[in-house]
Amino acid sequence: MSTLPPRVLQTDRAWPDTSIEREILAEAGAELVEATATDEATLASLAGDVDAIITNWARVSTPVVRAAKRCRVICRSGIGLDNIDVKTATTLGIPVTNIPDYCVNEVADHALALLLACARQIAFFHHRTKQGEYRLQAGASMPRLAGKVLGLIGLGRIGRSLAARARAVGFELVAHTSSGSAHGGDCRMVGLDELLAVSDFVSLHAPLNPATLHLMRLPQFERMKRSAYLINTSRGGLIDHVDLATALERNLIAGAALDVFEPEPPDLSQPLFCDERVIVTPHAAFVSEESLIELRTRVARQVVDVLLGRRPECVVNPEVYGGA
Repeated sequence: MSTLPPRVLQTDRAWPDTSIEREILAEAGAELVEATATDEATLASLAGDVDAIITNWARVSTPVVRAAKRCRVICRSGIGLDNIDVKTATTLGIPVTNIPDYCVNEVADHALALLLACARQIAFFHHRTKQGEYRLQAGASMPRLAGKVLGLIGLGRIGRSLAARARAVGFELVAHTSSGSAHGGDCRMVGLDELLAVSDFVSLHAPLNPATLHLMRLPQFERMKRSAYLINTSRGGLIDHVDLATALERNLIAGAALDVFEPEPPDLSQPLFCDERVIVTPHAAFVSEESLIELRTRVARQVVDVLLGRRPECVVNPEVYGGA
């Protein structure tokens, strides 16, 4: 029997150090190994002798999962699971975890901030004023927000949290989900086409999967009001960015605010990101001091639980444990 300490591979991280992870993993005598690169070949080579994998944004693809012969858990430092091959992990009996509720308030706050920045021309006026142009008339007309319609595509924890904030501002709300369910919310549920047609602002909160990839393409932009704005704090792949650029060029919509991209980081030299009607933030919606501490702590404890023979929280493929 091996006396070597358990090894945990951390593929990537959006924070400056690994102090929290190392302190918690020490409870199980585990060693943290940081990947030197995030390409598939590197991760597959590193995965061969680890007992757990923690990933932030790096892809834990089929070859990586299959290479992890002794891996006992794969943990997502985040909510979405589109960067992990959950199906293969399940087939191999490896539990996959995430932290589905750690940054709900932060992302809802960020989405509302982007919406307000669009509506009140905050970024436009800031940029122009900093360049020396102090001129109210330079901006587009600004609507009164009370009574305007916010359309939510996806109504999970974050979508419902944004709905509560927007309702306090005075928005009317409509929502669309693939199942048609309001998931406990009290938004008026409509089809996607109707949502796009009636909304003054459209905010994306859907997961990225084959059914939602490039959900927003030119036909969808053509259905929106020319005065409408699109906000995305979910996944970059929900939008066809080439079509979004075309929609803006044709003035099909008034503008967009994007925190997520395809790929990440995006090529900021592209015309889309140079357009004054587009607000861009660097995948920052999930971040607060508190959310990062919570995320890192809970993920590390998931690993420790597995290494010590306990079932971790937030298992997304409970089949590996024989049921729910």
